[in-house]
Amino acid sequence: MNDSSWGAPQRARYVGEWLPPDQGPAPAGPAYDEHDAQQTRPMPIVPDFPDAGRDAEDRNDRDERNDLDRGAAPLSGPLFRDEIPQEPMPTPEPAPEPPQRKRAGRDLRAAIGVGVGLGAVIVASLFIVKAVFVGVIAVAVVVGLWELTSRLEERKQIKAPLVPLAVGGAAMIVAGYVRGAEGAWVAMALTALAVLVWRMTEPPEGYLKDVTAGVFAAFYVPFLATFVAMMLTADDGAKRVLMFLVLTVVSDTGAYAVGWRFGKHKLAPRISPGKTREGLLGAVTFAMAAGALCMQFLIDDGAWWQGLLLGFAVAASATLGDLGESMIKRDLGIKDMGTLLPGHGGIMDRLDSLLPTAPVVWLLLVIFVGSG
Repeated sequence: MNDSSWGAPQRARYVGEWLPPDQGPAPAGPAYDEHDAQQTRPMPIVPDFPDAGRDAEDRNDRDERNDLDRGAAPLSGPLFRDEIPQEPMPTPEPAPEPPQRKRAGRDLRAAIGVGVGLGAVIVASLFIVKAVFVGVIAVAVVVGLWELTSRLEERKQIKAPLVPLAVGGAAMIVAGYVRGAEGAWVAMALTALAVLVWRMTEPPEGYLKDVTAGVFAAFYVPFLATFVAMMLTADDGAKRVLMFLVLTVVSDTGAYAVGWRFGKHKLAPRISPGKTREGLLGAVTFAMAAGALCMQFLIDDGAWWQGLLLGFAVAASATLGDLGESMIKRDLGIKDMGTLLPGHGGIMDRLDSLLPTAPVVWLLLVIFVGSG
């Protein structure tokens, strides 16, 4: 139905039904006759919606400008169809932190001071009276055994008998100095037997693990240390022991210095995360150079090429000894065996490289220059 077919009376009635009753008569227009105009009521004034919409948009624009002036974030998305969305300002990346210098894991001042003090005691006893140096070895062995057995009991509830180990260990050092390798082996066997018998005085629970740990401790600490005492029996024994100590210390120092400065590739991360392949290369280089110098100028009838071989062997055995000690400490869940030496840990933390290196140096010196 269109406007041409819909007459004025119908339109008037339709509109009148929707108009409020209190409005006055609408003025007659060309579309109404006089009779129909009296029955109709005027249309209410409807606001102009397009203008109202523009006013609202103007208000929104003003509000948005005010928000921007106050620092508020604008609404996301364009407000108009022809508005081009602008990309957000990139967030500036934080400035990279300056690289931190590597730090040593121990107090270097204390470590150096203790090391110098121990070196002075060792050198003085070594070149003044050999028997005094044998006593120094025996004391170090007894303290090392005490540290090892204490940590075993604390962390693993393994009670390796300390008394027979300490007495047998000291006797082992003296026997090695007086009677050589045969005396060391006999003292080792007697110490192991004493451990078995001593443990029988306690309940049988845990007997096997206790005596096994005791025999291991007897071999690991005093028996390996007897090779230092056997080196001392030669005519130039003091020089041999000094070279053994120097090469081991130089190897450890080279590994530490090179690994700390250039170390990137881990050597054995599951055993000792701090050791690197670069550190091992530094240990080999430093030890070989020191070995060549020591064999050439310190040992009678020694040759520089023998020192190269000796230095290489010392670097390998010292590294393996350090890794072996790290395995023990990792199994026990500790960092150091003791706290007796500030900056170093315990006695066993200093003997870890020396103990397995002693038989290697003793054997190679016997091969190169004899046992004399």
